[in-house]
Amino acid sequence: MVPGRQRTRSRALGGRSILADPRTTSSSAALNQRIKHREPFRPFAPAVLADHARDWFELDVPSPFMLLAPPVRAGRTDKLAGVVHVDRTARVQTVDPSTAPAFASLIEYFHQITGTPVVLNTSFNDREPIVETPAHALATFQACDLDAVCIGDYLVERE
Repeated sequence: MVPGRQRTRSRALGGRSILADPRTTSSSAALNQRIKHREPFRPFAPAVLADHARDWFELDVPSPFMLLAPPVRAGRTDKLAGVVHVDRTARVQTVDPSTAPAFASLIEYFHQITGTPVVLNTSFNDREPIVETPAHALATFQACDLDAVCIGDYLVERE
């Protein structure tokens, strides 16, 4: 850690995250098998634009740190198959553009393309602690089967 600089855990705001399409179980199955190397029943969290949270989840308060697991609204579970738990709940993260503008912008772009203002969000790691530095992110990217990694304004994709 750099002296005088506070260490932050930015996972809750979309930093140091693996993001995927939440609409099908193929995304979550691929993450569990190819990336996270863990049991297939382990669920993932949805990150939703705060303005749309009530439309998708039975949630009436912000949940920026994935502390709540409300039910998914009736009629929405099939549209979020990759992040819905067996009990129809999801560990929701609401994303407010005023506190996480880049992450909110990414989710809004996904919303424009798909009609879904939600992305699957999980910690950026593979059988090890969450990535801490850009070098660690690149090493993890090289060692696992991710399609791309974004560090700041840079996007690195597999050929």
